[in-house]
Amino acid sequence: MNISGQEFIQAMSAIGAGIAMIAGVGPGVGQGIAAGHGASAVGRNPGAKSDITSTMLLGQAVAETTGLYGFAVAIILMFVQPFKG
Repeated sequence: MNISGQEFIQAMSAIGAGIAMIAGVGPGVGQGIAAGHGASAVGRNPGAKSDITSTMLLGQAVAETTGLYGFAVAIILMFVQPFKG
């Protein structure tokens, strides 16, 4: 089996894209934990629901950027092929 340089680059790009998508696991777990703690905090202090909710959503938005960066890297690796001649 003979693999050319271009085929090797495409294969490594696909493997790299798969590894980059692992970055979506962390934000999912983190957001689930944040939502659970937010629900618990609202249960303890219902009067502060709006403050707790806004702070929780801001934290989740910041945490989601990691997953979006991983997704962007995966898309770039799969569809941008700078060495194709």
